[in-house]
Amino acid sequence: MITKKISMTPQDVKQFVNVATKCDFDIDISNRSFAVDAKSIVGVLGLDFTSPLYVSYDGYNEELEKLMQNFACAS
Repeated sequence: MITKKISMTPQDVKQFVNVATKCDFDIDISNRSFAVDAKSIVGVLGLDFTSPLYVSYDGYNEELEKLMQNFACAS
């Protein structure tokens, strides 16, 4: 399982979910206390964007990896 720490705004959610839905593996996004399916725009919009988010997945998609680099935040 891969977990990456990211930072994004509510305006980034549509792009994030569009990329996530193209993946043929499960992707979860959380703020450590609450996790949702990253392919659910309603679920992702319910997260707190003022703190880092954590994306967990077990697969590979080039477009997702590029997006994770764009949204990456310092550890």
